[in-house]
Amino acid sequence: MDAARKGSGAPASAGPRDLLDASTDAAAVVDADGVVLGWTRAAEELLGHPASEVVGGSAADLLAMPGDPARVAGVAQRCRAGMGWSGLIPVRHRDGRRIDVDLRVSASFRIGADECFLISARERRPQWTVGQSVLDGFLTRSPVGMAVMDLDLRYVWLNDTLERFGGVPREQRLGRRLSELLPGLQAETIEGLMRKVLETGVPVTDYEYVGWSWADPHRQHAYSTSFFPLVDADNCVTGVCYMVSDVTERWNARRLLSLVNEAGASIGRTLDVMRTAQELADFAVPRFADFVVVDLLEPVLSTEGHGAWLSDAGPAPAKPAMRRAGMRSVRDGCPEAVARIGDRVDFLPPPHDMNLLIDGDPILIPVLDPSDDLWTAEQPARAESMREYGLHSLISVPMRARHTALGLTTFLRSLNPVPFQPDDVLLAQELVARAALCVDNARRYTREHTAAVTLQRSLLPHALTGGTALEVASSYLPADPSGGVGGDWFDVIPLSGARVGLVVGDVVGHGIAAAATMGRLRTAVQTLADMELPPDELLAHLDDLVLRLSEERTGDEAAGGGTTGFLGATCLYAVYDPVTRRCTMARAGHPPPVVVAPDGRVSFPEPPAGPPLGLGGMAFEATEIELAENSLFGLYTDGLIEGADRDMESGMARLGEVLARPGTDLETLCTSAVRQLVPAPQPDDIALLLARTHALGADHVASWDVPVDPAAVADVRARATHQVEVWGCGELAMTTELIVSELVTNAIRYAEPPIRLRLLRDARLTCEVADASSTAPRLRHARSTDEGGRGLFLVAQLAHRWGARYTAGGKIIWAEQEIP
Repeated sequence: MDAARKGSGAPASAGPRDLLDASTDAAAVVDADGVVLGWTRAAEELLGHPASEVVGGSAADLLAMPGDPARVAGVAQRCRAGMGWSGLIPVRHRDGRRIDVDLRVSASFRIGADECFLISARERRPQWTVGQSVLDGFLTRSPVGMAVMDLDLRYVWLNDTLERFGGVPREQRLGRRLSELLPGLQAETIEGLMRKVLETGVPVTDYEYVGWSWADPHRQHAYSTSFFPLVDADNCVTGVCYMVSDVTERWNARRLLSLVNEAGASIGRTLDVMRTAQELADFAVPRFADFVVVDLLEPVLSTEGHGAWLSDAGPAPAKPAMRRAGMRSVRDGCPEAVARIGDRVDFLPPPHDMNLLIDGDPILIPVLDPSDDLWTAEQPARAESMREYGLHSLISVPMRARHTALGLTTFLRSLNPVPFQPDDVLLAQELVARAALCVDNARRYTREHTAAVTLQRSLLPHALTGGTALEVASSYLPADPSGGVGGDWFDVIPLSGARVGLVVGDVVGHGIAAAATMGRLRTAVQTLADMELPPDELLAHLDDLVLRLSEERTGDEAAGGGTTGFLGATCLYAVYDPVTRRCTMARAGHPPPVVVAPDGRVSFPEPPAGPPLGLGGMAFEATEIELAENSLFGLYTDGLIEGADRDMESGMARLGEVLARPGTDLETLCTSAVRQLVPAPQPDDIALLLARTHALGADHVASWDVPVDPAAVADVRARATHQVEVWGCGELAMTTELIVSELVTNAIRYAEPPIRLRLLRDARLTCEVADASSTAPRLRHARSTDEGGRGLFLVAQLAHRWGARYTAGGKIIWAEQEIP
């Protein structure tokens, strides 16, 4: 009862939902004799009778129609069968008026021993009808254009909206076809659709097209049209009706979004400033304009300094120093242009100055007047071009990115008669904004790449020499600018005993950081090699260094919000001894060297690969091979052999074939090998180091066993002096005598046998004393009262350089002298 009462607050204004909602219906319970047993509040509101007046009385008293016992019996029988009944019944209100209600009688049910029926009623409301005048007014003033065409597709009827869309009066339309009235509106296509509707009876909805009309002949409009057949009472098609809406704004928004998406894929495909500027011009013509020029500030095109004008850089000059970076025209050769690509320009639409580029808004000049005094006075050449080629509308948009002024892009129309509109400025801004960001990215990248290449080249060796042991040549090819500068390096390091160290490495990553890391590793290798460390020990120390550098990098990036601190590198280090023709090498994750024997046989000796530098906790192993005199020994980085197929083994085979060609000098062979193996720009650096081996013959080496007896020093000293004179180095006889005397004496006094003296003559004269002790020599400064302790100090003063290296059987103390 409460629910019925709450829902009946406005019975006279039933909405659409009430048609299916019975909660507001008037309801009563009647027994089989027609006596009212229950009466709801909604029933009271509908008929005006309170429950006290109705309950216990006959329900027939409420009807506004004569009694019909037969009908009542039929309804009762249906309800007893469990089906219920509904119909339209007139009832009488308490105030005497008649009310037509939709009456429902439920299936019978029992309350105690009595058979009962639930009766519910709802007032029947009159249906709303549309008058002819209302319908005519709706059709005439509808915001949607409507028309009716006969079977010949001639106008029979149209409303005011369609007349306004087309600009053709109603009298001229009636009896004529669309193609006769608006030939520029895709009339043939539209009539084809209407014929299809007439033939198939299937409607066509939301067909969009673009065209012009007499109402606005200088501007394209977009329309959405639907067609459906008109059918008479006999189900015969008598014509076709079409409805059309002007959707130009929606079409322009969609076109803007589409152009912007296309621009994202077409502009900024490279990290080249000039190419990006040209891509902007190419994209906008003829989609948006007939002539486009992109002028960039000269500092933007420079790789020096900051490379841009800043918005807070203080007062700007009246005319900017710019260069033409890109242009495109619908006419071949861009005859409208008064400057060519690369020319210096200072164009700003008058009367604007440099502040336009720094903080100005886009400029829209819908109608250009070449006779305007500003143009003729400030831009006479451009005014003449405007007059000659019909340039009639202009948009100029400053190029800015990240608060940095970059230049100016100007769009002009000539063949397209439609002038630029304010909406076009939004599209121009969006295109220029995307291009400006790409230009700024390219500018920043170019500056960084140039700095990285400069840094890298300054860190690589400028002159390589292998002494008398090796003839060396190298070739370095930087990566394609899009890939960034890598960290490849190589070096040739002179060692004691006429030996030479060869090293090649590759730092993971690209850019200035990789180049700087490469420089640190190259310096570390030189230092470790100078300490006479064998290859496997040198790589172990280098691995520790890379681990420390990784920790530093991780700490720096954590402070700056970075997440990737790992630093890795690969390296191969080899030492060649021209006396024994033995080459000892070890590698850390680097490709193996290539060896071409004098007879042309190619091999790739593979010392244990070892882990890349920077992993830590793993040992490196060294391998020793013998190289025949005039063998070719090559070290390289992986970029040389990867190739397009990324197959390392195939790349190594190709490298061997190229290097095995006879009769080519080393420099030419090195350069041609890189050119043949890598004919196109590649994303990684390439380094190739070639060495041709030479042996130090027996006539350049002399050695003697030294007895552990101080008396033997004089004999050994005399032999060494004689040998030096035989080699034609008499000027060094005295210093050699003193050096041999001190080194042999120290070995006899402090070291363990066997002791051996060896003299080498190549680019320098080297004296070596080997013993079986691993005790390191120590240079100390003796006091004036000391009787000894000046031996190594004296050797250091007489020799060009001196040092010690350890061997499997002990150590070697050596001293070198420059040969006059």
